[in-house]
Amino acid sequence: MVIDMRRIDVGVDEANELLSQAGLASVNTMEILQGGWDNTNILLTLTDASKVVLKVWNANTIEEVRRVVARHCHLDEHGIPTAVPIEFLDGELVVEKEGMAWTLLPFVEGGMLGIDEKSLKSLGETLALLHQIPTTDCFPTDYRMGWSLFEEMFEIADDTNSWSDFLISLKKESESLRDQISADLPQGILHGDLFPDNIIGDGSVAAILDLEEAFIGPCAFDLMMAFVGFGWGDEEPMHERWNALLEGYESIRPLSQDEKFALPALHRYATLSIAAWRYWKHVMTQPDDELRGRYLEMVNRLENEFNF
Repeated sequence: MVIDMRRIDVGVDEANELLSQAGLASVNTMEILQGGWDNTNILLTLTDASKVVLKVWNANTIEEVRRVVARHCHLDEHGIPTAVPIEFLDGELVVEKEGMAWTLLPFVEGGMLGIDEKSLKSLGETLALLHQIPTTDCFPTDYRMGWSLFEEMFEIADDTNSWSDFLISLKKESESLRDQISADLPQGILHGDLFPDNIIGDGSVAAILDLEEAFIGPCAFDLMMAFVGFGWGDEEPMHERWNALLEGYESIRPLSQDEKFALPALHRYATLSIAAWRYWKHVMTQPDDELRGRYLEMVNRLENEFNF
């Protein structure tokens, strides 16, 4: 799934070399951008006062990065706001350097999308539009943080004799959810990881970022993931946030009765997926004493009933 988790130190000379290959001005200042867990993102302010983001994909193979870039291009071609890499003078969108993929991205003004009614309606509208664009081969049908990750975790637990209470619960719950979620639900291109640090905007969606987890799946799942990412406050689900998301979404694409019936199961699946990814990363594969308990935030949410 990943090849390396180390952050990359990028010097001025390296940044200028990349900018030159794109025919851009040289660096004036460099600033590490927060957000994300693996790849390195640096805001470059250039001598002509323009801004771009240099991204070193140190957590993804070059082949995978090319697929992710193709996904961004596909969204852009169909009017979905996103960030497409700046083209280099040789016509490429990706540069291979030190065994990793490097890209230059346009800097999208604005911070993370808010949780106010207007912002959440915009997010719902944007997701509904995304779910209706044509599918294409650069999007897999497997969700990297879902069923396949669960199975990988179970194999690790078998091999290392490390079946924790969480993993036992995950196995039981995932088997139940597989039976509850119909394969006949309407399908589309999904983002799969809809948290504030992946959505830029000020009152409306300006750009959907980070399509590493994007896949083709049940449209209503993405709506539930957006609720997981944006819909909770003080460890409680917020009805007004859900209502704003749903109103925006259904103004473009009304949910079918089957989708509405499946929402509770899809919400649990989305919540479990985030819990599992955090456990896989911070407990099983890259143990981190400071972060090992992050999965419990999602586990605790499963105790809350919500009437969708």
